[in-house]
Amino acid sequence: MWILYATGSAFFAGITSILAKCGISKTDSDVATAIRTIVVLVFSWILVLLTGTISGITVISGKTLLFLVLSGITTGASYVISRLYKLGMSIRWFRLINPVQS
Repeated sequence: MWILYATGSAFFAGITSILAKCGISKTDSDVATAIRTIVVLVFSWILVLLTGTISGITVISGKTLLFLVLSGITTGASYVISRLYKLGMSIRWFRLINPVQS
């Protein structure tokens, strides 16, 4: 049975990239990422509700919650810094190609 789950997981992991590339052809990548993140959030909560583990929220310790929040912040910060770096590089290349004339 595990091979079925592994195959399904691999299939969806692979198709994710293909669908994302098709879906953002005329869409800003930040908007596309935000939309995909909302979908993942909804699926995560559906899974929590279907498995009946929502009561686990009340037993999360302060330390665990702190580290979960810090993990989320660092994930977000990593994404933002990556996007700023790419934007900065784009701006530099644009200025090299199209220098502003005074």
